Amino acid sequence: MGTASIADVNLDEKYGPFINGEVGEPANGYIDAINAANGKLLAKIGRGGQEDVDRAVKAANAAFKDWSNTLIEERSALLHKIADTLEANQERLKMIECMDTGRAIHEFDLDYQLAVYQFRYFASAILTYEGTSRPVQNGHLITKKEPLGVCAQIIPWNVPMIMTAFKLAPALAAGNTLVLKPAEDACLSIMEFAKLLADILPKGVVNVVPGYGTEAGQALIDHPNVHKLAFTGSVEVGRLVGKTAGERILPVTLELGGKAPHIVFPDVDIDRAVENATLGYTFFNGESCILGTRLLIHDDIYDEFIEKLIARAKEIKIGDPTDRSTRLASLINEKQGKRVLGYFDIARKEGAKILYGGNRVTVPGNEHGYFIEPTIIEAEPHMRIAQEEIFGPAATVTRWRDVDEVIEMANDVEYGLAAGIMTEDLEKALDTANKLEAGSVWINSYFNFQSGAPFGGYKNSGVGREYSQEALDHYTQSKTIVAAYQLPPAGFFK
Repeated sequence: MGTASIADVNLDEKYGPFINGEVGEPANGYIDAINAANGKLLAKIGRGGQEDVDRAVKAANAAFKDWSNTLIEERSALLHKIADTLEANQERLKMIECMDTGRAIHEFDLDYQLAVYQFRYFASAILTYEGTSRPVQNGHLITKKEPLGVCAQIIPWNVPMIMTAFKLAPALAAGNTLVLKPAEDACLSIMEFAKLLADILPKGVVNVVPGYGTEAGQALIDHPNVHKLAFTGSVEVGRLVGKTAGERILPVTLELGGKAPHIVFPDVDIDRAVENATLGYTFFNGESCILGTRLLIHDDIYDEFIEKLIARAKEIKIGDPTDRSTRLASLINEKQGKRVLGYFDIARKEGAKILYGGNRVTVPGNEHGYFIEPTIIEAEPHMRIAQEEIFGPAATVTRWRDVDEVIEMANDVEYGLAAGIMTEDLEKALDTANKLEAGSVWINSYFNFQSGAPFGGYKNSGVGREYSQEALDHYTQSKTIVAAYQLPPAGFFK
């Protein structure tokens, strides 16, 4: 597999909404897409509004009848073709996404692996996603799965292609058509991907309307001809999407925030555990809801663990996102950078102790970007810094002595998306995992995603599951047909 360079990336000057298989002009003009690290203009993306969303929904509605009646085997083959096309174009798309988000280029190897797997997984899963049938007295009972219709899907900026695959693959496999609203902060790779889809899927099956959440996003969730809402993002916006779904009696899936505990037992190999913990809080530049940002370390090894954790943080290369040796790069924009630095100020005011980091770093040639040191903060569980999502490369560290104590500590947040455990004792690990309020628990290997494993959260982390066959349940509805072999005998209703 070759690697792309910046010279290989030729972007269009403008990316309007992708509707009915074509890129058009947006109703509300354009938004600048800026290189997160160096501030240079990459391209302009459409500022979608109600008019664009209406056109997209109409196109999706028009395409639904034929697409939903397409043979499952044909839909499966088309999803495999999407996977092949994504794989063939991944190096260029990775570089576009790297510049757009500011994340280190090496991280996108995992992103695109997961995205390609999603299309392949659902291409296969739909072939065995069946209803049921059984004989009943004088007849037959049939339960079948049917698609919902037009799905409105709204995704965030942190992992554009992962989010796109998570949303598109199950919806398409199940026979739905859709309108995707990507984040205005980073969606160039998605707009390029949409152009590739034009050569694979029938017109109107996938439509992409970029723009602001308050404009394009709001218009999409409010559209009367949408039949399903799917959102990934903040808890605050998720509540609004859920409220709209409730008022309109629409099915909804929400994947929201997280504040994952990463529990370290005293029997671990400390060097290996430190490496796993470091990956767990710095990957994605810290801009992910699944990060293990609350390190709960047993008292017996706490001091040694912290010493090595700081030493490992000092080794992390902060640099140009396009350099494959960079391990920590630029946050998405100034707003997010200031938000993260603001949380460090909150930590100090709360009495938490910043053991390492906490500062913005200047990278030559990328002075525009917000490069933040890996930051380790000693904090009490009740502090805001240990309760709220920072969305930057920072972890709190806290001591524990008793297993019941650490489980209570781990569960004492509003979120429940992911959690990590490190121990040599698998019985202890599984017992602890069963008591954690989290949708995904990774033992001894953080971010251990496996195809077909349901992904979603407890509590305020959301509703529903993705990344698995369970997702097909969220994009279909069951129809029960009871067929009697013949009419009842004459006069039976006397």
